[in-house]
Parts: sequence; structure tokens; C-alpha cells
Amino acid sequence: MEQDQRETPGDPRFMREAIELAVENVRAGRGGPFAAVIVRNGEVIARGTNTVTSTNDPTAHAEVNAIRAACRVLGDFQITDCEIYTSCEPCPMCLGAIYWARPRRVFYGATREDAAAVGFDDAMIYDEIDCSPDQRALPMEQLLREEAQAGFAAWREKPDRVDY
Repeated sequence: MEQDQRETPGDPRFMREAIELAVENVRAGRGGPFAAVIVRNGEVIARGTNTVTSTNDPTAHAEVNAIRAACRVLGDFQITDCEIYTSCEPCPMCLGAIYWARPRRVFYGATREDAAAVGFDDAMIYDEIDCSPDQRALPMEQLLREEAQAGFAAWREKPDRVDY
């Protein structure tokens, strides 16, 4: 009988690698103190560090960069048989990307509270997710809903679509 993934312990070697990459990233001036390692069958297939400030890309978080690299290696948009080791609990954006990528499991080092203590506070974003669009701090207004259905109609009618 296959062992439940929740009972399988993480491998500290991979978490230590993620932590070392995060420290190296800061010292090299490439970005924030975050790194992620993606492992498949006990082997690292991709790594990612935070490169937000060095690439002027607000989506260039460690987990997103690692997922993109792993998907290129695997030739797939999902990493279902992989584990992610990340130096810190994922932010809301990375958490969303992780769910879409569908890894088997995620291991994280520091907590979001640890990140907030040094200036990386995502609490406002977590709070905003629970708000209806008209109650968010960033003004959001629905526009042309009926016309926007055209994209969904095209998707429904596409016989060779790849569902995800």
C-alpha cells in the first residue's frame, strides 16, 4: 500500500539548498531572500530565486521562477509528481501558482509572519482576497461582462482544447 504523502517526511537537504540559495540571492544583489527547489523522484529538476528587483518583474518570485523552469524541463504545464521546497511560506500569488501547477507537496521554511517581520508583509493581500471586488482597496469595476463571454464560448466550442 502506498504511503500517504502527508506522512512522508521532507528531505532536509533540499530545504537547506533552498535556504542557501535565498541567502546567496541576497548577497549577490539579485533580489529578495527567497528561493525554491523543485524535486522529482529525489532529484532536483529546477531552482528559482526571487528576481523581482533585478528583472523589474513583480511576478518573479522564487516559486514562480522555479515552477516555470520545472515546466520547461518536464515539457508540461503541471508538475504533479514533484515536490516544492521553498525557503518561506508562499505569498498569495505563489500559492495560486503552486495550486495551478499541482505539485504533490510543498515544504516551506520560514513563515509569512517571519517574512512580515523583515518587510515582506502580504497580510493586506490575504485580506483583500476575502473582499468582494467593489470593497477592495484597489478600485475594481466590471465592464462588458456579456461581451467577455465570447472567450468562454470559443473555449467551449474548441474540440482540441487542453483542459486544466
